Amino acid sequence: MSWSVVNDGDGLPRIILTEPAGSSAVIHLYGGQVLSWKNEKREELLFVSTKASTKSPKPIRGGIPICFPQFDNLGYPERHGFARNRLWELDTCPSPLPRSNNHSSVDLILKSTDEDLKTWPHSFELRLRVILHPSKLTLIPRVRNTGSKDFSFTFAIQNYLSMSDVSEIRVEGLETLDYFDNIENGERFTEQGDALTFDGEVDRVYLRTPAKIAIIDHEKKRTLVLRKECLPDAGVWNPWNKKAKALPDFGDEDYKAMLCIDSAVAETTVVLKPLEEWRGCQELSVVSSSYCSGQLDPRIVLHG
Repeated sequence: MSWSVVNDGDGLPRIILTEPAGSSAVIHLYGGQVLSWKNEKREELLFVSTKASTKSPKPIRGGIPICFPQFDNLGYPERHGFARNRLWELDTCPSPLPRSNNHSSVDLILKSTDEDLKTWPHSFELRLRVILHPSKLTLIPRVRNTGSKDFSFTFAIQNYLSMSDVSEIRVEGLETLDYFDNIENGERFTEQGDALTFDGEVDRVYLRTPAKIAIIDHEKKRTLVLRKECLPDAGVWNPWNKKAKALPDFGDEDYKAMLCIDSAVAETTVVLKPLEEWRGCQELSVVSSSYCSGQLDPRIVLHG
C-alpha cells in the first residue's frame, strides 16, 4: 500500500497509487485529476481521449476531472470552472479527515490565487482525498470558505468511464427522474425509459438521483457501480460521432469507447458562510458480471 510521485513527459508531477492485490491509480497534479484506475486484473476502467493534452490552460479530456466553482454553465464565466486546469499541491495537513491507514491514499489541495480572485472573488480551499481499494476507488472532495463573505457554488466529479461499446451500455437508476437536456437548450424533461441506453448524442443533468447508479457493460460482463453522498444530481454525456469530430481534444472514434457519468451538485447551489466547509463523497466499484450474463440483477446493485 504505497504511492510515489513521478514526472510525465511534460515535466508535470503525477502520483501513482498501488495496492497489494494489483489495483492502481494515477493522479495528475494538473487538475487534481485521476487519469488512470486499474483493477486487480490490470484492466483500465477510465477513458482518456486519444487527443487529450496536459498542457495549460486546457483541461485534460478524460479521467476524473473536478468541476469547481461551477458545473456546466451555471454562473462562472469558464464552463465547469477553473479547478480542472490549475496545478494542485499535495496536502500535508488534511485535517479533520482521519488517515486511511489500511488503504493507499493521497490528499491534494487547491487554494484561491490572486488571478482566480479577479474572476471569482471568493477565498477558498478545495481539498481532495483519493483512496484506492481492491476494485474500488473513493474520492472525498471538501470546499472550505476561507474568506469573510458567504459564497455559493456548484460542483461535479466527472467520471470518464471506459466502455466496450457505448451502444451496448445500460444505465440503471435514472428511471422516472427529471433532467435538463443541454441538447434542447436546457429544457426540463422526465426520463421515460426503464433504463438509459445510447444511440446518439446525450448531454443531460439528472436531478435528485439515487445514492447508487449502475453502469452495465454487457460485452465486458461487468458493472460499474457509482455511489455518492451530498452529490444529489448526475450528469450523463456522450458526444456521439458528429460532435466528436468537432472537438479538437477528442478522437473521431473515441465516443464509442466511453461514457461520462458525473456526480454533481447542479440544481441547488451550496452556500458556505465564512469558515464553513462542505464535504461530498463518491465511490466507484466494479462487479465482475453484468445483467445480460444472468448472474447479476441490477436491482441488487442499486438497492443491495
